[in-house]
Amino acid sequence: MHTDAAPIAAIDIGGTKIAAALVGGDGTLLTRTQRPTPAASDGETVLGAVLDALDELATAPGWSEVRALGVGSAGPVDISRGTVSPVNIPGWRGFPIVERLAAHPAAEGLPVVLAGDGIAVAAAEHRFGAAQPYDNALCMVVSTGVGGGLILNGRLHTGPTGNAGHIGHITVDLDGDPCPCGSRGCVEQLASGTAIARYALRSGWRPAAQDASAVAVAASARAGDPIALAAYERAGQALAAAIAATATLVELDAVVIGGGVAQVGGLLLDPLRAHLRTYAALPFAAGITVHRALLGTDAGLVGAAAVAMGL
Repeated sequence: MHTDAAPIAAIDIGGTKIAAALVGGDGTLLTRTQRPTPAASDGETVLGAVLDALDELATAPGWSEVRALGVGSAGPVDISRGTVSPVNIPGWRGFPIVERLAAHPAAEGLPVVLAGDGIAVAAAEHRFGAAQPYDNALCMVVSTGVGGGLILNGRLHTGPTGNAGHIGHITVDLDGDPCPCGSRGCVEQLASGTAIARYALRSGWRPAAQDASAVAVAASARAGDPIALAAYERAGQALAAAIAATATLVELDAVVIGGGVAQVGGLLLDPLRAHLRTYAALPFAAGITVHRALLGTDAGLVGAAAVAMGL
């Protein structure tokens, strides 16, 4: 008999890696494994890597007590159909991941619960992290892309297909660059790590040692380089505009920001907070508190488990 303390099996599928873990009821990872994502391969090859990780997980002590399998995936996802179409995994378009996992012997009898990666991180931060004290929060991931998820009235708000809260594709620049999503001027085109590095290079920044990443831009910004500082200022402003728009629509108490780009700390968060005071001007939208995410690189795994726990 399974109890609420029984572990959850979790899989986190991204364009670079596939991670799997057993997650305890308190959010701790009991065992973990990882595979590179064969993102350029056909859909069955990608699935093979997922199933390989699941099979390894099924050999771990405690597997017999697992009560559900939570799956977080890069999106878009469709939780109503159990399908995924990650932009960075071309072989998966409308791929029936829930059906295929449920049919695998290792998952026999387990409920399989799907979430987009932004929603999963929101679930993790609300159940175990920085969003715990709040009933209305936006949780964001600022990394190679920009994603997010919403907690409204104390509950995870997924929307019918599981893509609600995808803040990276709010337009904040009417005349901005075209976005692969089909729109233009999206937050992701201004505030992702890729966008920060692209803007700095366009503006005349030249990297030392051939490293043109957002991390290298951050190092230059800390050394006082005005172009690098401007790149992070612009990213913070774009994020602030999108957060303020979201807060105006749904009323938020807090925003929690994680992901690799957020690790630069004040370089990004200081301009974000300053611009948020300007953009979130109406009384019911003002005063949003901004927090760094507490869960690190395994937030996707913890979040996939948190969704399966029935947040």
